Amino acid sequence: MAAIARWCIRHRLVALLIWLAALGGAATAAGVAGSAYTNDYDIPGTEAGRATDLLTEGFTDLGGDTDTVVWHTPDGTVRATDVRQTMTRTLHEIAELPGVGGVSSPYGAVGADRISADGHTAYATITFDQQADDITPQQARAVVDTAKEASGDGLQVELGGSAIALTETSSVHLSEIIGVVVAGAVLFLAFGSLAASLLPIATALVSVGTAYAGIVLLGHVMTVADFAPMLGMLIGLGVGIDYALFIVTRHRTGLRRGMAPDEAARHAVTTTGRAVVFAGATVCIALLGMLILRLSFLNGVAIAASLTVVLTVAASVTLLPALLSFIGMRALSRRERRQLAEHGPRPETPSGLAARWAVLVERHPKLLGACAAAVMLVLAIPTFSLHLGTSDQGNNPTSSTTRQAYDLLADGFGPGVNGPLTLAARLDGADDRLAMDGLPAAVRGTEGVASVGPVTYNGSGDTAFVTVVPTTAPQSQHTSELVERLRAQVLPKAEHDTSLQVEVGGVTAGYDDFGQVVVGKLPLFIGVVIGLGCLLLLLAFRSVGIPLKAAVMNIAAVASSFGVVVAVFQWGWGSELLGLGSAGPIEPFLPVIMVSVLFGLSMDYQVFLVGRMREEWLETRDNRRAVRVGLAETGRVINSAAVIMISVFLAFVLSGDRVIAMFGIALAAAVALDAFVLRTLLVPALMHLLGGANWWLPRWLDRRLPHISIEPPDHAAAPRAKIPGARTAEGAGPAERAGAVEPVPLERVR
Repeated sequence: MAAIARWCIRHRLVALLIWLAALGGAATAAGVAGSAYTNDYDIPGTEAGRATDLLTEGFTDLGGDTDTVVWHTPDGTVRATDVRQTMTRTLHEIAELPGVGGVSSPYGAVGADRISADGHTAYATITFDQQADDITPQQARAVVDTAKEASGDGLQVELGGSAIALTETSSVHLSEIIGVVVAGAVLFLAFGSLAASLLPIATALVSVGTAYAGIVLLGHVMTVADFAPMLGMLIGLGVGIDYALFIVTRHRTGLRRGMAPDEAARHAVTTTGRAVVFAGATVCIALLGMLILRLSFLNGVAIAASLTVVLTVAASVTLLPALLSFIGMRALSRRERRQLAEHGPRPETPSGLAARWAVLVERHPKLLGACAAAVMLVLAIPTFSLHLGTSDQGNNPTSSTTRQAYDLLADGFGPGVNGPLTLAARLDGADDRLAMDGLPAAVRGTEGVASVGPVTYNGSGDTAFVTVVPTTAPQSQHTSELVERLRAQVLPKAEHDTSLQVEVGGVTAGYDDFGQVVVGKLPLFIGVVIGLGCLLLLLAFRSVGIPLKAAVMNIAAVASSFGVVVAVFQWGWGSELLGLGSAGPIEPFLPVIMVSVLFGLSMDYQVFLVGRMREEWLETRDNRRAVRVGLAETGRVINSAAVIMISVFLAFVLSGDRVIAMFGIALAAAVALDAFVLRTLLVPALMHLLGGANWWLPRWLDRRLPHISIEPPDHAAAPRAKIPGARTAEGAGPAERAGAVEPVPLERVR
């Protein structure tokens, strides 16, 4: 690290130009290549996946995305001459637009079922010539604009579907701007220097911008979900600003101790920079743990997010020291520079709220630890009612055209029309065809079925499908129960004594199958991620207790943050108020991604907090002092970093994307609980209660483990000073004095 820091400082302009060239080159390449995201939730071997394959192979004309145009008149009827003429003309204009393969009107001979019983609502089906992932926003916007021109004079026209949803994606990254502005304000309040507060933001923006362009290019070589760039940006801005904050804080400390700017920057990278690299490695390991699930959809997300973290760490230890060298002493505020010039370097001792809090935790570890545990348990309660499923367009904000189209269809035809099920089968002989002809009658009387369409055969007659409309919405638990009922009870009877194999597909079936596969692999995934994280901490801190406490704390953070997500998104507590739409299930891929991200991020504060405690423990062998000093000296920085990260994550709630909003709230809740409840309260309270057992490691294991130093002791540190109000070994009771050990010289410890 020292060699890297020296080179970047000595060749600061070259280092800056290399990063700017990387950003410019990646952005240019991404702009030329364009995006190629794929939201492919299909898992080979699942029943819904087999149904999709049957339809794709047997019905080539069903390959494009299907969307709807819905119109409603509250007073008259959609069969009125003026409404019919207006919408017929509009549908004809839509059919002529680029990218539209065809339009099915309800005014034709076979469209009567697309007019509601009360005559107030009707809908037409638009079939594009490509799937939604391949449709450009401009093509979808043209359809929306053409259809909306028919609105007026008591006629409401709305549109729904995956392609139409492309027009509702925010083009202005308001969330990122707000997050960066808030982070800048917090940094300025913490540093008092405009130059110092801008450097973490600049470093994060350059690295995240490069990563964003890299993710765009990554989509051309592997499956990458459309939310992966936003997720990477969310994580990258949060950890990037945080990592830079820790390094700049150590740099400013060096300046106040009398170091030259270049020396202080090198010292910051060789000390705190090593901790940043270690923390970033834990985040990447947690993210790449998703690869063991062997799901192509999650592989792209894992690699995209890991790429962002790698680049933010690289920028923190290369670009940042170069920028610190550029600004020199301006990393300190004017008041700090004036005091340094007048009084020279002065020893720093922990003071203020952080020091007082450290003393308070030391004095009342049982009470405060119990309060923290109670908070975490209460917030985790909603997690037990977690329902994984598809959040359909009925969860969109009420002002969106997709939500209004969804509601109009639900009111006019029942909520199930927004997500019908598809029963597909390959036919082999007359017996199979006869059984398929009787399938609608067998399914029609099933509980939860609103209507069943006729059997549709392909041209060669070897493949057929039946459309089933449930009585409940696609995201409803009752619809999932209907899928299971059809698969387990109804269809086996219809297939009896034939070779017919009917597969149940559709949106709900696909999400249910995806969720079952993910949940089935979740224990293995969590075990691997926790195991690798504990191994790293074991090597770094050479203690059995530290990794075990970290694992428990991380699981608590994940459970409690999921409780918040369930309360907001599944129970709907404040979701409409926040502009997140109505309540609905949690996306099935969210647990895996969130476990990876949250486990990685929660390890950051563990590394910075316990790393300082261990440094003090090695010097004094006094656990009480080590915990107190570690909490007092890192508390302010950790809290500032947490506020920045929370602000960035919450800003992404404004993105307008439900999935990104879920990530934002989950990450913000996890960081808030981790920083303000776990790391600054529960962890130090437990460490006070456990005493020297925190640092226990069997001698046989100690001899076999390789030595890894996260952050070398700061030899430039000021002499140890007593924290006001702290209890020392000399002032403690006889039992406590008996547990205290005389300070051991660092050379002897090592």
